Amino acid sequence: MIRAANPLAQEPRYELITRVLRDNIRTGVLPDGFVLLEAPIAAMMRTSRVPVQAALRRLLDEGLVHRFEGRGYLVGQAGPALQPLRGDIRDLSISIPSEVEDALQTRGTWRHVYDQVEEEIASCQIFGEFRIIESELAECLGVSRTVARDVLARLHERGLIRKSTTSHWIAGPLTARIVSEKFELRGIIEPAALRLAAANIRYAEVDVLLERIGTDASITPQYLGDALLEHCIAQAPNTTLVEMIRGNRLLLSAVDRALIQLGLPRDEETIEQYQTLFDLISRHPIDSACEYLKDQMLIAARRYLARMKIVAVISDAGDFAPYLSPL
Repeated sequence: MIRAANPLAQEPRYELITRVLRDNIRTGVLPDGFVLLEAPIAAMMRTSRVPVQAALRRLLDEGLVHRFEGRGYLVGQAGPALQPLRGDIRDLSISIPSEVEDALQTRGTWRHVYDQVEEEIASCQIFGEFRIIESELAECLGVSRTVARDVLARLHERGLIRKSTTSHWIAGPLTARIVSEKFELRGIIEPAALRLAAANIRYAEVDVLLERIGTDASITPQYLGDALLEHCIAQAPNTTLVEMIRGNRLLLSAVDRALIQLGLPRDEETIEQYQTLFDLISRHPIDSACEYLKDQMLIAARRYLARMKIVAVISDAGDFAPYLSPL
């Protein structure tokens, strides 16, 4: 009997780790005040620290953990009565669904480093055009040239890099035209998918989001965009359309994370627009929400470009990964 492929094996490792930690926080297995440290989590998940770092940032965006004066993150929201609970997460009865554990442990070697490279390559494109030096990528990651090629092939497949006429791997530049075209495509295909998904939307999750938007200051536009995709758009029965949407969003999402890490403030206007959109979705019928989403993409494109221009005036963007050579 042929074993069915595990669909979770295609998800980024940080997404799988986020899912495990989020579920255990919500069920109380990880109690309020528990100190989450990267190394024990990485050991428990048998992975590197890079996807763990991304998972903890995601939980921070969701308001499930917060920073404190010590090392790591505290579970729960900050408050004067909350005291750090220190211990080894491996000593707790952490629930890891078998399909998630299987996906974490059966992924190919290239997947162990892919998330880190994707983030670094997407981030650099704000600042221009870069050549990716394959030998230095392998050395930097401590992997073979074969693994480095596998990573680059996946990045190429997802549209994050391209090959030059001289067969060099090239990333960027992220131009205004590329951004505009991606948002234009979003304005066409995302409302279409949302309309198809109407009967399957997770309306209970939408209602929870609406309550949180008004009270949780840690919520970010990126988190709300991901929630719109997972709870609403991805529920469309046309899986090909949903995968197209995921692929088109990939570069924009990665660059948006980079902009936030560079210190750009939270976009309050975008949060308000998402609040309006979720309110329309929760009310039914779906047509008004689809029209609003289409119009929102035009506004979002202009705002995204404005944020990129702020970064463009930075003369020194900091250190890029050693395998990236500016052109």
